[in-house]
Amino acid sequence: MKRIPKLFFAATCVSMMVLQACAGDTTQTRNKVQTLPDNAGLILQDGFSAIAVAENLGRARHIVVNSNGDVYVKLERLKDGKGIFRLRDTNGDGKADQVTGFGNYPGTGIAIKKGYLYASSNSAIYRYKLNDKNEVANPDQPENIVKDLADHGEHNAKSIALDNAGNIYVNIGAFSNACQVDDRTKGSPGQDPCPILDVAGGIWQFSADKLNQSYPQGTRYCTGIRNTVGIFWNEKQNELYAMQHGRDDLHRLFDNLYTDDQNAILPAEEMFLVKKGSNFGWPYCYYDQIQQKKILNPEYGGDGKTQGRCEGVDKPIYAFPGHLAPNALLFYTGTAFPEKYRNGAFIAFHGSWNRAPKPQAGYFVVFLPFKDGLPNGNWEVFADGFAGSEQDKASGKAKYRPCGLAQGPDGSLYVSDDNMGNIWKITYKGK
Repeated sequence: MKRIPKLFFAATCVSMMVLQACAGDTTQTRNKVQTLPDNAGLILQDGFSAIAVAENLGRARHIVVNSNGDVYVKLERLKDGKGIFRLRDTNGDGKADQVTGFGNYPGTGIAIKKGYLYASSNSAIYRYKLNDKNEVANPDQPENIVKDLADHGEHNAKSIALDNAGNIYVNIGAFSNACQVDDRTKGSPGQDPCPILDVAGGIWQFSADKLNQSYPQGTRYCTGIRNTVGIFWNEKQNELYAMQHGRDDLHRLFDNLYTDDQNAILPAEEMFLVKKGSNFGWPYCYYDQIQQKKILNPEYGGDGKTQGRCEGVDKPIYAFPGHLAPNALLFYTGTAFPEKYRNGAFIAFHGSWNRAPKPQAGYFVVFLPFKDGLPNGNWEVFADGFAGSEQDKASGKAKYRPCGLAQGPDGSLYVSDDNMGNIWKITYKGK
């Protein structure tokens, strides 16, 4: 019997009280967590502890941990002329006491695969050979893998993931909210067909081993995605998964169709199981987790209920409340955490800005259990406290904003923040 993905959990998020529950701010969740002096300000599930590996690195985006424990951090903006930092702990206390920088380009994506460190700018992908000491051999001489990717400013993060067959996948975000003639302008219609989909709004596949590939040499692996900063190749399932940033401005642009309450939770932040040829519907469609349907966007004649051309597009395998901004996805393969976390998904939610006048939400790392490659239960807040006070979170004035996730060789979980540039290491000590 085919198992139905659990998409129904947010179906009752219509009141402000329930909205807060759907964002993870529940008494039930809070009763499970603790705040300890040595948790570097984080609120964690019982039995876990955290330390700050590094602080104030700058706009730290995605991160990766090498098999020798070195942490590589990609910066969205250069710091001291460098876009990648290597963090090394030489005395075993968990904190970086050696910080070295290289790479003269900003960006988001970073990964390690088969003896190479891969990193992306906003328009290209590079790689660095690791030497017999497991270090970057020539930090000032990266090899170019892909060039000329679309970079129009908005949604320009080029997140990357690599499979075991020699392919690299890159998100090319749509440089638009809903492909209007005049972006984010009230009364402006959507372009039909949307010309952005020719060069962006999807995930592209390239060879991970071929140098100097130009954009046309890639394969559009999937389309109809507004922006997926969090992508991950699940080696156990041998499949690509991605987290979508849903569209904005439903109430501001269409106040006759959507209330402030609806605007705060719609559309869903979608989790995709991405197949070659998948079409998830952007910009014509969004996913309504309350109706559990792909709905026609109002720029294309939708009224908040009509499916129309969206009835046949691919659906998510899970749906989170809107505007939480998922920036990283990681499937946990270690054994250091309790059994419930094995092969499940961690998601870093960067936090919202588009829920006003309702309180902003997110700014946490959540866990979603999986079984046989599909969600198997509801999500829970795993690490919180990044924003600071609840007032800071509600106003959107967060101190830290979770952005990147990585698993260490010891089974620990690393989290980056792209506001101040902190890196945390979370370990399990037992109850």
